Amino acid sequence: MNLRTAARGFVAFLLSVPALQGNPYWAVTYPSSNICALSGSTVDIICNYKYPKGLAVEKKLWFTTINHEPFDLKDDTDYRDRVEYIYGKPKCWYNSSCTGTCTLRIKDVTQRDSAEYKFRFTTNQEGGAYSGDPGVKLSVTDLQVKVIIPPSSPNRVQLECHSMCHRTGYVTYIWYRDGTQQQHRRIDWFNINSEYRSSCAVQGSELLPSPSVYAPETPSVGWTPPGVIKEGSSVNLTCTSEANPVAIYTWSKVPTGHPPGHSVQGQQLSFHPIQSSDSGQYLCKAKNDLGTKTSSSFSIDVKCG
Repeated sequence: MNLRTAARGFVAFLLSVPALQGNPYWAVTYPSSNICALSGSTVDIICNYKYPKGLAVEKKLWFTTINHEPFDLKDDTDYRDRVEYIYGKPKCWYNSSCTGTCTLRIKDVTQRDSAEYKFRFTTNQEGGAYSGDPGVKLSVTDLQVKVIIPPSSPNRVQLECHSMCHRTGYVTYIWYRDGTQQQHRRIDWFNINSEYRSSCAVQGSELLPSPSVYAPETPSVGWTPPGVIKEGSSVNLTCTSEANPVAIYTWSKVPTGHPPGHSVQGQQLSFHPIQSSDSGQYLCKAKNDLGTKTSSSFSIDVKCG
């Protein structure tokens, strides 16, 4: 069952909790109310809970505020294989209350896991169910490389390692070129049209690097439908180049260099219908902030229908 699509009423939850809120012998507290984590990491959400001495805890679970229902994460298909509950043995104090520790461990977090997490426990007392509200807000973010174009350096661009989790405080960033570690600093430089790929990571989380950024690779051109191109038919040319950031494509006809007088939509140049005058050679250019690459010329020979 999936928590994000489930819709369940939970009358016992709604009725039992208000009667216990504000009671000094019942509590759930969290050392941290906000946690930020990188995608792919493992997150521990810690809490402490308290209940009157003499009662027994019969059930413990974690849930999110999605749909506002206390549905056990271990029964949710999105979490089932990635969550672990870790509990310390409760300690009971003389003529007072018992306290325990509770930890929710989520492995391989993604941005879909960004939510508010709450701990809930139920005792053998009638109506003895208590949830820690508000809970802990988890924000999951990706490490990214931002490309900055300085006006005074036309032949190179600035790369900045960026994470919403590390906007404040001192953080050491590590840069990589084609997977080989370079220097430790927040900013790196990329020479325009270089063929290496750059990525970064936070020191201590080297196994969670950012996606690589790189200039476009040499584009390839294909056409549909395949076979002989006949006058009056519809033909599409498609240009493909691997690049990050995503490339912008432009087309030109050799030898004029002028844009073709047909429909151009990004990677695709369309002829509807194609004429004999369209015969010739075409070039596709892929460009992003890190460089530009042009395809080999692609020949079109339009046959008389």
